[in-house]
Amino acid sequence: LSGWVSGRRVGGMVCIRPATVDDLLAMQACNLCCLPENYQMKYYFYHMLSWPQLLYVAEDYNKKIVGYVLAKMEEDSSEVHGHITSLAVLRSHRKLGLASKLMRASMAAMEETFGAEHVSLHVRVTNRAAFTLYSETLGFEIHDIESKYYADKEDAYDMRKMFETGLKKQQEQKLKKERKDKEKEKEKAKEPEKAKETEGASEKEKEKEKEKEKEKETVVEAPEGDEKAAAEAEEEKKKKARRKKGKK
Repeated sequence: LSGWVSGRRVGGMVCIRPATVDDLLAMQACNLCCLPENYQMKYYFYHMLSWPQLLYVAEDYNKKIVGYVLAKMEEDSSEVHGHITSLAVLRSHRKLGLASKLMRASMAAMEETFGAEHVSLHVRVTNRAAFTLYSETLGFEIHDIESKYYADKEDAYDMRKMFETGLKKQQEQKLKKERKDKEKEKEKAKEPEKAKETEGASEKEKEKEKEKEKEKETVVEAPEGDEKAAAEAEEEKKKKARRKKGKK
């Protein structure tokens, strides 16, 4: 068995190469032979026109398309990530590693061309061969289970594989969260000291207020003896004034 992935020879009589518009009919025929999930030709054109870098085919020495991968970039997501729409290899060419080669070629293009953080796909829960390929050979993990995902109401595993960009982003987010948590812990540790400082300041303010209140309430009163002396002196002045008037 041989072929080329991104121009590199990988062995024997089959080659893995980027798909072209001329391959779309053969890809659709391969899909109809292998899978119950089928698509109209316009859906293949949509993928080819939007993400031509992600479509690959396996072609034998007779120029026959014996396998393909149909993939795209998810547009309605905050994360940059790819999605495997469909993967198929004719029964006559299985057990040759073509599926994994097709997948790796498409995933490499997702990373290199679009900077994808991860790739996702759906697989029937009963499709053990495909599940083994994705989980054990290609390193996908189950992210979720989509209930009644397929037309016949069968459930699907929503599977994902992280790329280097995504792993780095996750690590950065983890470190950022750890820094924030440490800062929060430091702030919590400082809270008792701040509370004491606030209490001390409020106590001082209360003391000042009390002093002001005391000053307002304090009235300076003259001693009782001084009041009498002042009254007698005033009376004496009045008497002297009357005497002067009488002499006149």
